[in-house]
Amino acid sequence: MKVVILCGGKGTRLREETEFRPKPMAPIGGQPILWHIMKTYAHFGHKEFIICLGYKGECIKEYFRNYLWNTSDVTLSLGQYPALQFHDKNDENDWSVTLAETGEHTMTSARVKRVQRYIPDGEPFLLTYGDGLSNIDINASIAAHNASGKVCTLSAVHPAGRFGSLRIENDNTVHVFNEKPQYEDAYVNGGYMVCSHQMFDYLSPDPQVMLERKPIDDLVRDGQLHAFRHENFWQPMDTYQEMQHLNELWAQDKAPWKIW
Repeated sequence: MKVVILCGGKGTRLREETEFRPKPMAPIGGQPILWHIMKTYAHFGHKEFIICLGYKGECIKEYFRNYLWNTSDVTLSLGQYPALQFHDKNDENDWSVTLAETGEHTMTSARVKRVQRYIPDGEPFLLTYGDGLSNIDINASIAAHNASGKVCTLSAVHPAGRFGSLRIENDNTVHVFNEKPQYEDAYVNGGYMVCSHQMFDYLSPDPQVMLERKPIDDLVRDGQLHAFRHENFWQPMDTYQEMQHLNELWAQDKAPWKIW
């Protein structure tokens, strides 16, 4: 299945990085977080990517244009008949990447709507954001989506705890304090969505409409939104501290999302 990845936002909460590059290009272990997301999908056999570009999209184009140049040993033949030979193979040789300009100020609904032309009629597709990592079983989510018969299945995940949690008894005595629990009890939309082609009928071409507002509300109204519960690792990269945390996990060889 084709994988649509939203990479056009400005990432204002990660201004330390996004002043110079789009958030999906912020590095984790020497590779952009976008690469890590794509490696997850590729691990499950989904290697046709459609990247929705917006803010500083040229940085993402530059990355893929020079991908082999930057990841391989190279031999150059100079002179009247120049030639170029890349010596190293990598696991990404069979990837297909479509880089689609969807507008610098476009909201998420129109970004996805604008890449409809790259997905054949009737063909389902995968959809996620370019700033969240998980060890979710992609193919299990597809199976759950197919069994549900719904238009869209989103991954329901537990957000990482950002604040200390307390257990308080009736007398207001604190009996348990966890500085930062790994997961909160509530579920949130973790991206990693599976969409039937009918999803495009719910998407507005209006550049001011967010996918997470009216389209999702309409799916809920029609009983067409399904949830795939993922009880394991999921971590967004919204802040510099979260970026540091992900880099620390990678450096310590403790990255739960590294399933490839």
